[in-house]
Amino acid sequence: MRRTSGWLLSAALLPALLLSGCGGRSDEDGVTTVHIYQFKVEIAEALTAMKAEFEKEHPEIRLDIQTVGGGTDYGASLRAKFSSGDEPDIFTIGGNNERDMWLEYLEDLSGESWAPDVKPLAAEQMTVDGKLYGMPMNLEGYGFIYNKDLFRQAGITEKPVTLSALRESARKLQDAGITPFANGYQEWFVLGNHNVNVAFAQQPDPAAFIAGLTDGSKTFADDPVFSQWVDLLDLTVEFGNPNPLSTDYNTQVTMLAGGEAAMMQQGNWTQGQIDGIDPDLNLGILPMPIDDTAEDNDKLYVGVPSNWVINKNSPVKEEAKVFLDWMVTSDTGKRYITKEFQFIPALDSIEGTEEDLGALGAEVLAYTDKDQALTWNWSRLPNGMPNELSSSIQGYLGGKLTKEGMLKEFQKNWDNLSVQ
Repeated sequence: MRRTSGWLLSAALLPALLLSGCGGRSDEDGVTTVHIYQFKVEIAEALTAMKAEFEKEHPEIRLDIQTVGGGTDYGASLRAKFSSGDEPDIFTIGGNNERDMWLEYLEDLSGESWAPDVKPLAAEQMTVDGKLYGMPMNLEGYGFIYNKDLFRQAGITEKPVTLSALRESARKLQDAGITPFANGYQEWFVLGNHNVNVAFAQQPDPAAFIAGLTDGSKTFADDPVFSQWVDLLDLTVEFGNPNPLSTDYNTQVTMLAGGEAAMMQQGNWTQGQIDGIDPDLNLGILPMPIDDTAEDNDKLYVGVPSNWVINKNSPVKEEAKVFLDWMVTSDTGKRYITKEFQFIPALDSIEGTEEDLGALGAEVLAYTDKDQALTWNWSRLPNGMPNELSSSIQGYLGGKLTKEGMLKEFQKNWDNLSVQ
């Protein structure tokens, strides 16, 4: 979840791309090799086990899987592979801007048997002119993860879904000697991707608002939703841990998992780390409200971290399609997605239980299926903008910028980056 890539395919790649894609990849024994390049290191071991299951059922196809992630820049390494002519047949990319960067090399997957089952929220970010260009890997969602037992200990009996109710809950927790929020605001992605996304996602039309920022018809300073979002940000700091700007991701999660704080802004991807500290915690996810309209705020922020795509120049793209189809339609593939990868399914044809997904994943799935999900928008922003947003927010939290100064910096950086 924490990976992000922002780069453009340069014209320098074109010769290598034109030279590639010719010839087959069948061995002398008639076995076809499909080369897969992906970044999710946390599923690498399970993916290798799934590969063995697939090859057992499809002896005519061999999978060669390379996983690049962790401390390695996946986007740069993928670009290098294309530049060298060593193109994978299947690879993983994000949606929206990243989809558009790669679009001329992506196979149209609209006609695949599984395509109608993709949840609309997941399909949108890989769809252009009605055509679907990727299979969503999974869903992830975030809000305020909270410890239900600490809430009960503080006398909080109702789930706060408005800003006023959240403030009252924080006050009760503080009065009970419990730190309300663990804020990991040292991390750029916590602020520049997830936190400020609240203000983008709560727009009546996020895509139109983002377009308006670029064409000058909208500004950060004049937008009421951004002003309301700052109220929420201020609330977390007022009732949060000391020194949030020097608190990193691991410290934040450890504070929540160790019972040192009642809430943290994070997503279901933290379930495994939390379970490693205390598997018996009674957890849920709260919305991140910006005002007191309950029906507008009782929603989580849900999106797709990455998508499987097929290189349309691949000489073995039909075999690649067989693998993707098997992964989401066979009982074996579905089992790996939910039980081994512990992914929230992005297809309606795959069911995920709380036992498989954990309490956090199950809650994200429930919000999504009830149409109570708002969008992820950082992949729509100008390249490099999330980091700049984070820097400005940190300046505001550190007292170097006023609220007005922060929004002014947002605008300046947006204007600079959107014309590049």
